[in-house]
Amino acid sequence: MDDITAISQLKYRYLRTLDTKQWDEFADCFIPQTTGDYNGLLFENRDALVSYMRENLGEGFLTMHQVHHPEIAVDGDTATARWYLQDRVIVPAFQFMLEGAAFYSDRYVRTPDGWRVAHTGYRRTFEITYDLKDLPGTKVNGPGKHTHV
Repeated sequence: MDDITAISQLKYRYLRTLDTKQWDEFADCFIPQTTGDYNGLLFENRDALVSYMRENLGEGFLTMHQVHHPEIAVDGDTATARWYLQDRVIVPAFQFMLEGAAFYSDRYVRTPDGWRVAHTGYRRTFEITYDLKDLPGTKVNGPGKHTHV
C-alpha cells in the first residue's frame, strides 16, 4: 500500500472509531506525544485527547464526521495533510444539534506499526446549532434503531 493510501485509511479509521465510540482503536491512531488543536481546544498528548473525546462525545451523543478533498504530502517518515471536514453532533437528551465545517491540518509519522497521527486539529469555517424542539416532526434514532419497521 502506498503512503497516501495508508494515511487516508488512518484518517478514515480515526473518524470511524470516533463516531462508533471504539476508544481503544481510536487511541491507536495516535502516537503517545500527539498534540491537538480543535479550533482553540488544545491537547498536550494522546491520553488527554482520547479522554476528552470519550467523556464529551460518549454514549448519548450521535456524531458524524466526514472528510474529503485530502491534500497529503509525504516526506520520508513524516507527512502533512489538510482535509475538509463536515460534521454533525446530535444530543437527543438536550434536543440539540450542531452542524459545521472546518479544515483539518494534520501531521503524521511512520512508526513500526504504520502511520500514526502526531498532531491533529482544525479551524472552523462555520458552525450552526439547532434546538430540535424548533424543528417540528423531528425524530432522532441512534444506533440500532430503525424507522422502516
